[in-house]
Amino acid sequence: MADGSTNFLARLKQHHMYGVVVAYAVVVGFLIQLVSRAFPYFGWTGAVPTVIIVLLLGFPVVVVLAWLLIEPKGAAKPDSWQRRHWKLSAQATAVVIVLVVISGFYALQFSREHASLLQGSAPTQSQTFAAVPAKSIAVLPFENLSTDKANAYFADGMQDLILTKLADIGDLKVISRTSTEKYASHPDNLKTIAQQLGVATILEGSVQKAGNQVLINVQLIDASSDAHLWAEAYPRTLDNIFGVEGEVAQKVADALQAKLSPADSARVAAIPTQNPEAWDLYLRALAYSNRANDQYTLAASEMPPAIDLLQEALAKDPNFALADALLARAHMYMYFFGEDRGDARLKQAKYTADRALSLQPDLGQAHLALALYWYWGFREYARARAELVLARKALPHDSNVEEFDAAISRRQGQWQQALAGLRQAQIYDPRNASPVFEIGQTNAILRRYA
Repeated sequence: MADGSTNFLARLKQHHMYGVVVAYAVVVGFLIQLVSRAFPYFGWTGAVPTVIIVLLLGFPVVVVLAWLLIEPKGAAKPDSWQRRHWKLSAQATAVVIVLVVISGFYALQFSREHASLLQGSAPTQSQTFAAVPAKSIAVLPFENLSTDKANAYFADGMQDLILTKLADIGDLKVISRTSTEKYASHPDNLKTIAQQLGVATILEGSVQKAGNQVLINVQLIDASSDAHLWAEAYPRTLDNIFGVEGEVAQKVADALQAKLSPADSARVAAIPTQNPEAWDLYLRALAYSNRANDQYTLAASEMPPAIDLLQEALAKDPNFALADALLARAHMYMYFFGEDRGDARLKQAKYTADRALSLQPDLGQAHLALALYWYWGFREYARARAELVLARKALPHDSNVEEFDAAISRRQGQWQQALAGLRQAQIYDPRNASPVFEIGQTNAILRRYA
Protein backbone atom coordinates (compact mmCIF):
# COMPACT_ATOMS: atom_id res chain seq x y z
CA MET A 1 0.00 0.00 0.00
CA ALA A 2 2.85 2.34 0.90
CA ASP A 3 4.68 1.49 -2.35
CA GLY A 4 1.49 2.29 -4.31
CA SER A 5 1.10 5.67 -2.65
CA THR A 6 4.78 6.45 -3.20
CA ASN A 7 4.52 5.52 -6.89
CA PHE A 8 1.38 7.67 -7.31
CA LEU A 9 3.04 10.70 -5.71
CA ALA A 10 6.11 10.11 -7.86
CA ARG A 11 3.95 10.06 -10.99
CA LEU A 12 2.25 13.29 -9.92
CA LYS A 13 5.68 14.87 -9.58
CA GLN A 14 6.76 13.37 -12.89
CA HIS A 15 3.77 15.03 -14.63
CA HIS A 16 4.55 18.39 -12.95
CA MET A 17 1.14 18.29 -11.20
CA TYR A 18 2.29 20.19 -8.10
CA GLY A 19 3.43 23.10 -10.19
CA VAL A 20 0.21 23.04 -12.23
CA VAL A 21 -1.98 23.17 -9.09
CA VAL A 22 0.01 26.02 -7.55
CA ALA A 23 0.08 27.96 -10.82
CA TYR A 24 -3.68 27.51 -11.35
CA ALA A 25 -4.45 28.60 -7.79
CA VAL A 26 -2.33 31.75 -8.21
CA VAL A 27 -3.88 32.60 -11.61
CA VAL A 28 -7.46 31.93 -10.42
CA GLY A 29 -6.93 34.00 -7.28
CA PHE A 30 -5.66 36.89 -9.40
CA LEU A 31 -8.56 36.57 -11.87
CA ILE A 32 -11.18 36.48 -9.08
CA GLN A 33 -9.73 39.68 -7.61
CA LEU A 34 -9.65 41.29 -11.05
CA VAL A 35 -13.23 40.29 -11.92
CA SER A 36 -14.59 41.34 -8.52
CA ARG A 37 -13.11 44.81 -8.89
CA ALA A 38 -13.40 45.43 -12.63
CA PHE A 39 -16.83 44.00 -13.50
CA PRO A 40 -18.83 46.32 -11.18
CA TYR A 41 -17.07 49.29 -12.79
CA PHE A 42 -18.60 48.29 -16.14
CA GLY A 43 -22.00 47.44 -14.60
CA TRP A 44 -21.47 43.65 -14.92
CA THR A 45 -21.93 42.90 -11.22
CA GLY A 46 -24.43 40.12 -11.94
CA ALA A 47 -21.84 38.16 -13.96
CA VAL A 48 -19.22 38.05 -11.17
CA PRO A 49 -20.59 34.92 -9.34
CA THR A 50 -20.93 33.03 -12.65
CA VAL A 51 -17.35 33.77 -13.70
CA ILE A 52 -16.00 32.72 -10.28
CA ILE A 53 -17.94 29.43 -10.46
CA VAL A 54 -16.57 28.75 -13.96
CA LEU A 55 -12.99 29.40 -12.77
CA LEU A 56 -13.42 27.02 -9.83
CA LEU A 57 -15.02 24.32 -11.97
CA GLY A 58 -12.12 24.65 -14.36
CA PHE A 59 -9.72 23.20 -11.76
CA PRO A 60 -10.48 19.49 -12.40
CA VAL A 61 -10.42 20.14 -16.15
CA VAL A 62 -6.95 21.67 -15.93
CA VAL A 63 -5.70 18.79 -13.75
CA VAL A 64 -6.90 16.18 -16.27
CA LEU A 65 -5.48 18.10 -19.21
CA ALA A 66 -2.15 18.55 -17.46
CA TRP A 67 -1.97 14.80 -16.78
CA LEU A 68 -2.72 14.01 -20.41
CA LEU A 69 -0.74 16.70 -22.17
CA ILE A 70 2.39 17.40 -20.12
CA GLU A 71 5.23 15.03 -21.04
CA PRO A 72 6.47 13.00 -18.07
CA LYS A 73 9.96 13.97 -16.89
CA GLY A 74 12.60 11.57 -18.21
CA ALA A 75 10.09 9.41 -20.13
CA ALA A 76 10.81 8.09 -23.61
CA LYS A 77 8.85 9.69 -26.43
CA PRO A 78 8.03 7.16 -29.12
CA ASP A 79 6.27 8.24 -32.32
CA SER A 80 3.01 6.62 -31.20
CA TRP A 81 3.06 8.68 -27.98
CA GLN A 82 3.74 11.86 -29.98
CA ARG A 83 0.77 11.15 -32.25
CA ARG A 84 -1.43 10.41 -29.24
CA HIS A 85 -0.10 13.55 -27.55
CA TRP A 86 -1.07 15.86 -30.44
CA LYS A 87 -4.45 14.16 -30.92
CA LEU A 88 -5.30 14.61 -27.26
CA SER A 89 -4.02 18.19 -27.40
CA ALA A 90 -6.37 19.02 -30.27
CA GLN A 91 -9.34 17.38 -28.55
CA ALA A 92 -8.62 19.04 -25.20
CA THR A 93 -8.17 22.43 -26.82
CA ALA A 94 -11.52 22.08 -28.54
CA VAL A 95 -13.19 21.11 -25.26
CA VAL A 96 -11.64 24.06 -23.43
CA ILE A 97 -12.72 26.49 -26.16
CA VAL A 98 -16.29 25.16 -26.05
CA LEU A 99 -16.38 25.41 -22.24
CA VAL A 100 -15.05 28.98 -22.31
CA VAL A 101 -17.55 30.05 -24.97
CA ILE A 102 -20.51 28.45 -23.15
CA SER A 103 -19.58 29.87 -19.75
CA GLY A 104 -18.90 33.30 -21.23
CA PHE A 105 -22.26 33.26 -23.01
CA TYR A 106 -24.15 32.38 -19.83
CA ALA A 107 -22.21 34.92 -17.79
CA LEU A 108 -23.01 37.67 -20.30
CA GLN A 109 -26.64 36.58 -20.50
CA PHE A 110 -26.95 36.62 -16.71
CA SER A 111 -25.38 40.06 -16.59
CA ARG A 112 -27.78 41.44 -19.21
CA GLU A 113 -30.84 39.96 -17.50
CA HIS A 114 -29.70 41.38 -14.16
CA ALA A 115 -29.08 44.81 -15.67
CA SER A 116 -32.47 44.73 -17.39
CA LEU A 117 -34.16 43.87 -14.10
CA LEU A 118 -32.44 46.76 -12.35
CA GLN A 119 -33.31 49.20 -15.12
CA GLY A 120 -36.91 48.13 -14.84
CA SER A 121 -36.96 48.78 -11.11
CA ALA A 122 -35.27 52.19 -11.19
CA PRO A 123 -35.94 54.45 -14.20
CA THR A 124 -33.09 56.71 -15.27
CA GLN A 125 -33.36 60.47 -15.21
CA SER A 126 -33.68 60.61 -19.01
CA GLN A 127 -36.56 58.13 -18.87
CA THR A 128 -38.23 60.06 -16.05
CA PHE A 129 -38.20 63.38 -17.90
CA ALA A 130 -38.55 62.11 -21.46
CA ALA A 131 -42.25 63.01 -21.65
CA VAL A 132 -43.36 65.81 -19.32
CA PRO A 133 -47.15 66.23 -19.29
CA ALA A 134 -48.35 69.72 -20.24
CA LYS A 135 -50.76 69.77 -17.28
CA SER A 136 -48.04 69.53 -14.65
CA ILE A 137 -46.98 72.08 -12.08
CA ALA A 138 -44.61 72.74 -9.19
CA VAL A 139 -45.31 75.45 -6.62
CA LEU A 140 -42.06 77.04 -5.45
CA PRO A 141 -41.71 78.47 -1.92
CA PHE A 142 -43.50 81.79 -1.59
CA GLU A 143 -41.30 84.77 -0.79
CA ASN A 144 -42.00 86.51 2.51
CA LEU A 145 -42.02 90.26 1.79
CA SER A 146 -43.23 91.21 5.25
CA THR A 147 -40.98 93.50 7.26
CA ASP A 148 -41.60 91.20 10.21
CA LYS A 149 -39.65 88.05 9.33
CA ALA A 150 -41.63 86.16 11.95
CA ASN A 151 -44.43 86.12 9.37
CA ALA A 152 -42.51 83.57 7.29
CA TYR A 153 -44.91 80.89 8.55
CA PHE A 154 -47.76 82.76 6.82
CA ALA A 155 -46.02 82.75 3.42
CA ASP A 156 -45.08 79.08 3.81
CA GLY A 157 -48.61 78.23 4.84
CA MET A 158 -50.18 79.97 1.83
CA GLN A 159 -47.85 78.10 -0.51
CA ASP A 160 -48.73 74.82 1.16
CA LEU A 161 -52.49 75.48 1.00
CA ILE A 162 -52.41 76.50 -2.67
CA LEU A 163 -50.33 73.43 -3.49
CA THR A 164 -52.81 71.24 -1.60
CA LYS A 165 -55.74 72.71 -3.53
CA LEU A 166 -53.95 72.09 -6.83
CA ALA A 167 -53.22 68.53 -5.73
CA ASP A 168 -56.99 68.03 -5.33
CA ILE A 169 -57.34 68.28 -9.13
CA GLY A 170 -56.96 64.83 -10.65
CA ASP A 171 -56.17 66.13 -14.16
CA LEU A 172 -53.01 67.89 -12.94
CA LYS A 173 -49.65 66.40 -12.05
CA VAL A 174 -48.55 68.28 -8.91
CA ILE A 175 -45.16 67.98 -7.22
CA SER A 176 -45.02 67.66 -3.43
CA ARG A 177 -43.81 70.45 -1.16
CA THR A 178 -40.84 68.43 0.11
CA SER A 179 -39.33 68.57 -3.39
CA THR A 180 -40.11 72.21 -4.17
CA GLU A 181 -38.97 73.63 -0.81
CA LYS A 182 -35.35 73.04 -1.80
CA TYR A 183 -35.48 75.89 -4.34
CA ALA A 184 -35.47 79.67 -4.13
CA SER A 185 -38.70 81.64 -4.52
CA HIS A 186 -37.72 83.27 -7.83
CA PRO A 187 -34.82 81.28 -9.35
CA ASP A 188 -33.17 82.11 -12.68
CA ASN A 189 -32.86 78.53 -13.96
CA LEU A 190 -36.54 77.65 -14.24
CA LYS A 191 -36.00 75.28 -17.16
CA THR A 192 -33.46 73.22 -15.20
CA ILE A 193 -35.71 73.12 -12.14
CA ALA A 194 -38.69 72.05 -14.24
CA GLN A 195 -36.62 69.21 -15.74
CA GLN A 196 -35.50 68.09 -12.29
CA LEU A 197 -39.10 68.05 -11.07
CA GLY A 198 -40.63 66.67 -14.27
CA VAL A 199 -43.13 69.51 -14.83
CA ALA A 200 -44.04 71.91 -17.62
CA THR A 201 -45.07 74.91 -15.50
CA ILE A 202 -43.92 76.67 -12.34
CA LEU A 203 -46.04 78.73 -9.93
CA GLU A 204 -44.17 81.50 -8.11
CA GLY A 205 -45.58 83.72 -5.40
CA SER A 206 -44.97 86.23 -2.66
CA VAL A 207 -46.84 87.21 0.49
CA GLN A 208 -46.72 90.53 2.32
CA LYS A 209 -48.48 90.75 5.66
CA ALA A 210 -48.73 93.92 7.73
CA GLY A 211 -51.16 93.97 10.62
CA ASN A 212 -54.56 93.00 9.28
CA GLN A 213 -53.57 93.55 5.62
CA VAL A 214 -52.30 90.79 3.33
CA LEU A 215 -51.11 91.01 -0.29
CA ILE A 216 -50.60 87.77 -2.21
CA ASN A 217 -49.00 87.83 -5.68
CA VAL A 218 -48.86 84.71 -7.85
CA GLN A 219 -47.67 84.02 -11.39
CA LEU A 220 -47.79 80.91 -13.55
CA ILE A 221 -44.78 80.44 -15.85
CA ASP A 222 -44.18 78.13 -18.81
CA ALA A 223 -40.78 76.69 -17.89
CA SER A 224 -39.74 75.88 -21.46
CA SER A 225 -40.23 79.44 -22.78
CA ASP A 226 -40.17 81.46 -19.53
CA ALA A 227 -43.47 83.00 -20.67
CA HIS A 228 -46.04 84.14 -18.12
CA LEU A 229 -49.26 82.21 -18.61
CA TRP A 230 -51.21 83.98 -15.87
CA ALA A 231 -50.59 86.35 -12.96
CA GLU A 232 -52.77 88.01 -10.38
CA ALA A 233 -52.59 89.95 -7.11
CA TYR A 234 -54.91 89.28 -4.18
CA PRO A 235 -55.16 92.17 -1.69
CA ARG A 236 -57.03 90.91 1.36
CA THR A 237 -57.61 91.44 5.03
CA LEU A 238 -57.31 88.60 7.51
CA ASP A 239 -61.10 88.67 7.82
CA ASN A 240 -61.70 87.85 4.14
CA ILE A 241 -58.61 85.88 3.14
CA PHE A 242 -60.53 82.61 3.26
CA GLY A 243 -60.80 80.84 -0.08
CA VAL A 244 -57.86 82.59 -1.79
CA GLU A 245 -56.04 79.27 -2.23
CA GLY A 246 -59.10 77.83 -3.98
CA GLU A 247 -59.36 80.85 -6.29
CA VAL A 248 -55.70 80.51 -7.27
CA ALA A 249 -56.07 76.76 -7.90
CA GLN A 250 -59.12 77.36 -10.11
CA LYS A 251 -57.32 80.03 -12.16
CA VAL A 252 -54.28 77.78 -12.63
CA ALA A 253 -56.51 74.91 -13.72
CA ASP A 254 -58.22 77.19 -16.24
CA ALA A 255 -54.87 78.39 -17.60
CA LEU A 256 -53.67 74.80 -18.06
CA GLN A 257 -57.06 73.68 -19.42
CA ALA A 258 -57.37 71.03 -16.72
CA LYS A 259 -60.74 69.32 -16.39
CA LEU A 260 -62.27 69.30 -12.93
CA SER A 261 -64.70 66.61 -11.88
CA PRO A 262 -67.61 67.65 -9.64
CA ALA A 263 -65.70 66.21 -6.68
CA ASP A 264 -62.57 68.17 -7.69
CA SER A 265 -64.57 71.40 -7.94
CA ALA A 266 -66.14 70.84 -4.53
CA ARG A 267 -62.76 70.23 -2.88
CA VAL A 268 -61.17 73.26 -4.54
CA ALA A 269 -64.04 75.55 -3.55
CA ALA A 270 -64.28 74.29 0.04
CA ILE A 271 -63.31 76.82 2.73
CA PRO A 272 -61.88 75.04 5.81
CA THR A 273 -62.74 77.80 8.30
CA GLN A 274 -63.93 81.38 8.39
CA ASN A 275 -62.43 82.15 11.77
CA PRO A 276 -59.29 84.30 11.27
CA GLU A 277 -57.77 83.33 14.62
CA ALA A 278 -58.27 79.62 14.00
CA TRP A 279 -56.83 80.08 10.50
CA ASP A 280 -53.70 81.80 11.82
CA LEU A 281 -53.19 79.15 14.51
CA TYR A 282 -53.53 76.41 11.89
CA LEU A 283 -50.86 78.01 9.67
CA ARG A 284 -48.50 78.25 12.65
CA ALA A 285 -49.11 74.58 13.50
CA LEU A 286 -48.57 73.59 9.87
CA ALA A 287 -45.02 74.98 9.97
CA TYR A 288 -44.14 72.71 12.93
CA SER A 289 -45.90 69.72 11.40
CA ASN A 290 -44.11 70.10 8.07
CA ARG A 291 -40.72 70.12 9.77
CA ALA A 292 -41.58 66.92 11.62
CA ASN A 293 -42.91 65.33 8.44
CA ASP A 294 -39.74 66.25 6.52
CA GLN A 295 -37.46 64.80 9.21
CA TYR A 296 -39.05 62.13 11.37
CA THR A 297 -36.42 62.47 14.08
CA LEU A 298 -37.87 65.93 14.84
CA ALA A 299 -41.33 64.56 15.62
CA ALA A 300 -40.73 64.48 19.37
CA SER A 301 -39.74 68.18 19.41
CA GLU A 302 -41.89 69.66 16.63
CA MET A 303 -45.22 67.87 17.05
CA PRO A 304 -46.04 68.94 20.67
CA PRO A 305 -46.22 72.67 19.79
CA ALA A 306 -48.17 71.77 16.63
CA ILE A 307 -50.66 69.81 18.76
CA ASP A 308 -51.06 72.72 21.20
CA LEU A 309 -51.71 75.20 18.37
CA LEU A 310 -54.20 72.88 16.66
CA GLN A 311 -56.11 72.39 19.88
CA GLU A 312 -56.30 76.18 20.24
CA ALA A 313 -57.53 76.47 16.65
CA LEU A 314 -60.24 73.88 17.29
CA ALA A 315 -61.29 75.73 20.42
CA LYS A 316 -61.85 78.78 18.18
CA ASP A 317 -63.67 76.74 15.52
CA PRO A 318 -64.84 73.22 16.53
CA ASN A 319 -65.95 72.57 12.92
CA PHE A 320 -62.44 73.03 11.49
CA ALA A 321 -62.13 69.54 9.96
CA LEU A 322 -58.73 70.18 8.33
CA ALA A 323 -57.27 71.06 11.76
CA ASP A 324 -58.75 67.85 13.20
CA ALA A 325 -57.13 65.82 10.42
CA LEU A 326 -53.71 67.40 10.99
CA LEU A 327 -54.10 66.89 14.75
CA ALA A 328 -54.86 63.19 14.27
CA ARG A 329 -51.75 62.80 12.12
CA ALA A 330 -49.66 64.68 14.71
CA HIS A 331 -50.84 62.26 17.42
CA MET A 332 -49.82 59.29 15.26
CA TYR A 333 -46.37 60.81 14.63
CA MET A 334 -45.94 61.24 18.39
CA TYR A 335 -47.01 57.61 18.86
CA PHE A 336 -44.69 56.16 16.22
CA PHE A 337 -41.69 58.51 16.14
CA GLY A 338 -42.06 60.34 19.45
CA GLU A 339 -42.13 57.01 21.30
CA ASP A 340 -45.37 57.80 23.14
CA ARG A 341 -46.87 54.34 22.71
CA GLY A 342 -49.70 54.79 25.19
CA ASP A 343 -53.32 53.88 24.49
CA ALA A 344 -54.33 57.46 25.29
CA ARG A 345 -52.37 58.76 22.29
CA LEU A 346 -54.03 56.23 19.99
CA LYS A 347 -57.48 57.10 21.30
CA GLN A 348 -56.85 60.82 20.70
CA ALA A 349 -55.73 60.12 17.12
CA LYS A 350 -58.80 57.99 16.40
CA TYR A 351 -61.19 60.47 18.02
CA THR A 352 -59.90 63.48 16.05
CA ALA A 353 -59.75 61.59 12.73
CA ASP A 354 -63.33 60.35 13.19
CA ARG A 355 -64.46 63.86 14.13
CA ALA A 356 -62.87 65.29 10.97
CA LEU A 357 -64.63 62.67 8.83
CA SER A 358 -67.95 63.32 10.53
CA LEU A 359 -67.61 66.96 9.42
CA GLN A 360 -66.18 66.19 5.95
CA PRO A 361 -66.50 62.51 4.94
CA ASP A 362 -64.28 62.79 1.85
CA LEU A 363 -61.40 64.66 3.54
CA GLY A 364 -58.28 62.93 2.23
CA GLN A 365 -56.03 64.15 5.05
CA ALA A 366 -58.36 62.56 7.63
CA HIS A 367 -58.42 59.23 5.77
CA LEU A 368 -54.61 59.34 5.61
CA ALA A 369 -54.42 59.93 9.37
CA LEU A 370 -56.81 57.03 9.97
CA ALA A 371 -54.66 54.82 7.71
CA LEU A 372 -51.67 55.60 9.96
CA TYR A 373 -53.80 54.75 13.00
CA TRP A 374 -54.49 51.24 11.70
CA TYR A 375 -51.00 50.73 10.21
CA TRP A 376 -48.74 52.10 12.95
CA GLY A 377 -51.08 51.47 15.83
CA PHE A 378 -52.33 47.93 15.16
CA ARG A 379 -50.64 46.53 12.01
CA GLU A 380 -54.14 46.16 10.58
CA TYR A 381 -52.93 46.32 6.98
CA ALA A 382 -56.27 45.68 5.26
CA ARG A 383 -58.03 48.44 7.20
CA ALA A 384 -55.10 50.82 6.67
CA ARG A 385 -55.07 50.14 2.93
CA ALA A 386 -58.85 50.71 2.71
CA GLU A 387 -58.31 54.18 4.21
CA LEU A 388 -55.47 54.86 1.78
CA VAL A 389 -57.77 54.03 -1.12
CA LEU A 390 -60.21 56.68 0.14
CA ALA A 391 -57.35 59.13 0.77
CA ARG A 392 -56.05 58.68 -2.79
CA LYS A 393 -59.41 59.70 -4.26
CA ALA A 394 -59.11 63.11 -2.59
CA LEU A 395 -55.28 63.33 -2.76
CA PRO A 396 -54.44 61.88 -6.19
CA HIS A 397 -50.85 63.22 -6.18
CA ASP A 398 -49.83 62.75 -2.57
CA SER A 399 -46.45 61.01 -2.27
CA ASN A 400 -47.16 60.08 1.35
CA VAL A 401 -50.21 58.05 0.34
CA GLU A 402 -48.14 56.10 -2.20
CA GLU A 403 -45.18 55.62 0.15
CA PHE A 404 -47.30 54.34 3.05
CA ASP A 405 -49.18 52.02 0.69
CA ALA A 406 -45.83 50.71 -0.61
CA ALA A 407 -44.63 50.18 2.97
CA ILE A 408 -47.67 48.02 3.68
CA SER A 409 -47.08 46.03 0.47
CA ARG A 410 -43.48 45.42 1.53
CA ARG A 411 -44.54 44.19 4.98
CA GLN A 412 -46.89 41.75 3.24
CA GLY A 413 -44.11 40.48 0.95
CA GLN A 414 -45.60 42.07 -2.18
CA TRP A 415 -42.21 43.25 -3.44
CA GLN A 416 -43.05 44.37 -6.99
CA GLN A 417 -46.14 46.21 -5.78
CA ALA A 418 -44.02 47.93 -3.15
CA LEU A 419 -41.45 49.03 -5.73
CA ALA A 420 -44.18 50.29 -8.06
CA GLY A 421 -45.69 52.36 -5.26
CA LEU A 422 -42.33 53.81 -4.29
CA ARG A 423 -41.63 54.76 -7.91
CA GLN A 424 -44.99 56.53 -8.02
CA ALA A 425 -44.09 58.40 -4.83
CA GLN A 426 -40.80 59.37 -6.44
CA ILE A 427 -42.64 60.84 -9.44
CA TYR A 428 -44.76 63.03 -7.16
CA ASP A 429 -41.78 63.91 -4.94
CA PRO A 430 -38.64 63.57 -7.10
CA ARG A 431 -36.30 65.62 -4.88
CA ASN A 432 -37.23 63.87 -1.66
CA ALA A 433 -34.67 61.33 -0.42
CA SER A 434 -37.24 59.13 1.34
CA PRO A 435 -38.73 57.23 -1.66
CA VAL A 436 -35.26 56.78 -3.17
CA PHE A 437 -33.89 55.39 0.10
CA GLU A 438 -36.83 53.00 0.42
CA ILE A 439 -36.34 51.80 -3.18
CA GLY A 440 -32.73 51.05 -2.28
CA GLN A 441 -33.76 49.25 0.90
CA THR A 442 -36.31 47.13 -0.96
CA ASN A 443 -33.81 46.17 -3.66
CA ALA A 444 -31.31 45.26 -0.94
CA ILE A 445 -33.87 42.94 0.65
CA LEU A 446 -34.33 41.34 -2.77
CA ARG A 447 -30.51 41.06 -3.09
CA ARG A 448 -30.46 43.34 -6.12
CA TYR A 449 -27.29 44.88 -4.77
CA ALA A 450 -26.22 46.80 -7.88
